[in-house]
Amino acid sequence: MSVHPIEDRYGRPVVRRIFEEEFKLQKVLDVEAALARAHAAVGNIPKKAADVISEKANTRYIKVARVKDIESEIHHDVMAVVKALSEQCGDAGKYVHLGATSNDITDTALALQFREYIRFLEEDLTHMKKVLLKQAAEHKHMVCIGRTHAQHSIPTTYGLKYAIYACEIQRHIDRIRECKERILVGQMTGAVGTQAAFREKGIKIQELVMKDLKIGSVLVSNQVIQRDRHAEFLLDLALIAETLNKIATEIRNLQRTEIGEVSEGFKEKQVGSSTMPHKRNPIYAERVCGLSRVIKANAIVSLDNISLWHERDLTNSSPERIIIPEACILTDYILNVSIDLINNLVYDYKAIERNLNMSGGLVMAESLMITLVEKGMGRQEAHELLRTIAMESHDKEKPFRDLLLKNKEIGKYLKEKEIDAALLPKNYIGTAVEQVEKVLKEIG
Repeated sequence: MSVHPIEDRYGRPVVRRIFEEEFKLQKVLDVEAALARAHAAVGNIPKKAADVISEKANTRYIKVARVKDIESEIHHDVMAVVKALSEQCGDAGKYVHLGATSNDITDTALALQFREYIRFLEEDLTHMKKVLLKQAAEHKHMVCIGRTHAQHSIPTTYGLKYAIYACEIQRHIDRIRECKERILVGQMTGAVGTQAAFREKGIKIQELVMKDLKIGSVLVSNQVIQRDRHAEFLLDLALIAETLNKIATEIRNLQRTEIGEVSEGFKEKQVGSSTMPHKRNPIYAERVCGLSRVIKANAIVSLDNISLWHERDLTNSSPERIIIPEACILTDYILNVSIDLINNLVYDYKAIERNLNMSGGLVMAESLMITLVEKGMGRQEAHELLRTIAMESHDKEKPFRDLLLKNKEIGKYLKEKEIDAALLPKNYIGTAVEQVEKVLKEIG
């Protein structure tokens, strides 16, 4: 029976397996094998012994159940793996884990897990960017009302909304690429970082192990790889989650009954409420928003893991067993939910047009102001004049256009057809289309 929702509800099996016990054990065994081969390469142990350790360092021989049995007796997880591997290696077992401390193995193994995970993360982010760019291209001419402070402001386009999101996702792709050189690293530095147990060959052994495993190497360390690296990665995941939160929040707001411009796709047999048969709730967008909070919270915990006592303590270990799998699995999950969400959005074009014109032209006051300035009126004078007319239109519920046409001061500068042109939303979207096209060209 599962306890945590990521076990059966909020996670893709292909990503979840990276953090399951058997996969993690295999990565630990991979590091132990690489260490044995490095010792053989520098002449510390016989090559035949390294060959035996390499062969047996596999979950075909070393079972999770056996490791757990040993751990239940000795209460040390890494030593349990060492013992389980040693007992399979015969005489070569005496060379297993030679000179290493636990975190030489587990931190390096974690880098191998991260490497596997980041492949999926980069795929997800690239897919998400493509989905957003597709929406941007398809809707670059779709004029809608812009909102600032949740109030109608001036026209914008749906294409520009999506282009902005796509650029944000591109920045996340850039961050992950930059972060890889700092997070995909291992160490063989011993109990406090001096490599004393490896004698004078410590630097070479570390170099050989990481080359073997095809990951980077720390320059210096103490007993653990410094946790600013891990915190950076979890903060990057939190940033990704908050972008998805932002997009999902916008969709939720646009799906409000009073707005109704965009909504989630709703399946034929989908149920919106256990009591209200009419409901069509934005459940996927809400799920993204909700789970983003967990990812963000995990990033905060990772910051606390940086300040370990002296050369290390264990306060990072227990939370990392929770926060790293959670943050990684949930980020992948909400990315894939968001991809499906964006792909299946439903647009109500009548509602978009209705909301655009809801104010009776008041949202075009800035357009009129700029037009007046172009005709020779001072900017401040034009602003105050239109502010006064707009307030009168709002307070007395008089048509904005009528008040504009009646105003003698405006009549000195603008003819009726010029006023009407300035009141058309499609005439006041600036370079929105060109900006979208630039984004499509530069990051598409």
